This record gives sequence, C-alpha cells and structure tokens, in this order.
Amino acid sequence: MTARPSVAPPRPWSYPPVREHLLPGGVRLLLHDLPGQYVLSMRVVVPSRLADEPAGLEGLSAMTARLLDEGTTQHEPEELAELMERHGMALGAGVSDGGLLVDVDVPQHHLGPAARLVAEALGQPSFPEPEVRRILRSRLAEIEQERASAPHRAARELARTLWADGDRASRPSAGTPESVRALTREDIVAHHARRVGPRGATVVLAGDLTGLDALGELEAGLGSWAAPHHEASAAPVPPVPAADRARVVLVDRPGSVQTELVVACPGPDRSTPTGWAPHPVAAFVLGGSPGARIDAVLREEKGYTYGIRSSFRPRVAGGSFVTAGSVRAEVTADALEILLGILDAARDGFTPAELRAGVDYVARTAPGRYATADAVADETAALALEGLPTDFTTGHLAAVAALTLEDLDAAYRRTVTGEWSVVLVGDAESILPRLEGRVPGPLSVVEL
Repeated sequence: MTARPSVAPPRPWSYPPVREHLLPGGVRLLLHDLPGQYVLSMRVVVPSRLADEPAGLEGLSAMTARLLDEGTTQHEPEELAELMERHGMALGAGVSDGGLLVDVDVPQHHLGPAARLVAEALGQPSFPEPEVRRILRSRLAEIEQERASAPHRAARELARTLWADGDRASRPSAGTPESVRALTREDIVAHHARRVGPRGATVVLAGDLTGLDALGELEAGLGSWAAPHHEASAAPVPPVPAADRARVVLVDRPGSVQTELVVACPGPDRSTPTGWAPHPVAAFVLGGSPGARIDAVLREEKGYTYGIRSSFRPRVAGGSFVTAGSVRAEVTADALEILLGILDAARDGFTPAELRAGVDYVARTAPGRYATADAVADETAALALEGLPTDFTTGHLAAVAALTLEDLDAAYRRTVTGEWSVVLVGDAESILPRLEGRVPGPLSVVEL
C-alpha cells in the first residue's frame, strides 16, 4: 500500500516587489514586474474627495469619470474608441470616497500608445454635449434599475441610516435622481479642471515588463499630463455616524417572497492604529463561508437562506462592518433575531479552531488572490489612495499569521458594541406583524 503523502506547509510568500519612480509633473509611478503576465494593467489614482462635490450636485465626480473616454479635444468619441480598439486597450474610470480611479488593460507592446491616450483622456476631455446628456440619461435609468434591486435598495437605505444626514457618505456616490438632473456640462467641465490633475496622483503598472522600457514609455505618454487649475484635495476624514443609527428600517417591497437583510455598524479603515489583521479573519469566521457561524445556523441548520456574508468594508478613511444576505420572507423575524444573536454572542470570544481557520484562509489564499496583474494593480492602487506603504500587504499577511485569539477578540469588541443599523427590504404587510417586539431599536417603514 502506498503511504499517504504528507502535506508540507506552504512556502513563505510576499506581495510582488515594486519599483518606484517620479514622472514629470510629480506623478508617482509604481512598477510591478510580473513575468508571464503579457496583458499589462495600468491604474491611475487621483485623490479627490466626494465630499468636495457642491451640495445638490452629488454624482458630479462619477459622471465626470464616466465621460473621460467619450471624446477629447484631439479625437471625436468614435475616433477615440477606434484608437483604443486598434491597440487592444480597455479603459474604464470610476470614483470611490477618496478619489478618481482609471483602469487600463493593454497588451505589452501597446503600452506607449495607451499611455498617450490615457494622458489625453485625463488632460483633454472634450465633454461633448450629446455625450453628457446620454451619460446623465443612462445614470437616471440606472437609478431606476437599482431601485428595483433589493440588494441595491438595501445598500442605499443603509447609507442613509448608518451615516449622519449631512455627511456625503449618506448619499449614493453616483448621485440621486434630483442631483443628476441638476448637472450640466458646465458643472462637469469646471469639476474636471479643479479636481482632475497630476498633483498627488499615482500611476501603477503591473505585468511582464521584460524588454520593455516602461519608464520611458510612461514618461513620454503621461509626462505631458498638465492641469493648470487643479486644486489638491484635502485629506479625507471618516464619515460621521448618525446619532440615531441604532434602529431598524423596513423598505416595503410588496409581494416579495424574499427579504434582503442588512445589519451594520461603523468600522475601521486599513490604517487603524490597532492593526487591520484581525478584521478580515473575524469576518471570515462569522460569515465568510458555508461553515462560518452564521451559515452554520441560518443555512445549514434552519434552511432560511442560500447564504449570508459578513465583511469589514474599509473606506479611504473610516469604514463599516456589514452582514448581508436574503432569507425567505416568512422567516424574516426569526432570521433577524438569530443573526443578531450570533453577531452579539461573538463578543464573548472566538475559538482556537476558528482562529486557525480564519488565519489559514486569509493568509494562505493570498497568492491566489494576487496571481494576476489586474489584481496586483488594483491592490497597489488602493494602497496609494489610502496613503498606505507599498509593503503594507506583506506586513498585513505576516500580522495575520501571527494573530492571537486575544487580538481577534479585542478587535471585534472594539467595533461591535451591540448598536446595529438594520435594513430590511421585503413585503411589509407580511413582515411587520412578526417583527413587533423583536427588533433592537425603533422601527420605521419607508416606500420602495
């Protein structure tokens, strides 16, 4: 009989090394050489807070980002699209709470043309009036689609419940129907001039750089990026939690056979002085897999759900701890009561077996999570936006591997105080009678 092979511990792994340069105009350049990754991933990060948007014009940053590839002063929209297609280049842009993010994927030998087109899109967008109107119409249609989606509707209501009414975090990043309708081309042009420029920007390039003068190509392309009216954004600050956030909001969705359920509280960002390492481990133990505490009861034992997941969601500053999923409508009250019980009971501590499982998952799956150029580029761009050092990920994984049960318990208790913001999206007529007397705080019902 053949002896069973022993499984050796995985070899030490660290995040791909980075070379740092400074481009003309002060743009920081971070290069990851990843042999065999022949499609290069480029990310451009421009710090710019959503909180800097004028009141009543929320969504201005997001709409500006969506219009960057819709024509420049040198190329009409169709010409720009043809050029990008000719070079096998895919360009997208979006915003987070802390800045503009432009992502580009391009074959290795087309890096030079891609860098020039990115500089053109960033520095010389023309914002054609027809394209502006089209993008705004598209966003209004998107809002209607989001309204019809229970998870999207729950996320919007959670933001409004968890964060203070006057805080930008309480409103959708891409705007409301009222704010989007108020936007004009002039608003977008002025916002671009003020908020999109090379000051404080970072360019990340990841992929196989063998035989490629990446620094020279990017200097020739992005070195011409200029924005004379660009104003550096102030440092981001954490959102302000709502004073009345410990409550339950039921969004009435008549006839729904499922209830979308979200439970949340404020949380840390990745630069928290007490260390980020315990947070993804705690999230995994509670709601990161079918074997986690939540699914072990609500899915495997009770059969109430296909799955409910927990995650710490860091922002550039501040963050939240969110548990979300859907359950059968008729068991909404029971599921909520059990879920809150599991989350609160975790304050009593985790077990050594849970610690080991969480640490192994977070630390040992990292090589797979960062196996592609786009994943590495995304992570390094996020580090740049959050003001974290380039060796943060390696240090974080080492801290995860060294995590103790005391560290894990203390981190969870610091975040979870038992004050929950709860949002339910479902059929109020059937749910409401079963909720009475069983919810942690005031209960209100709002229209879909």
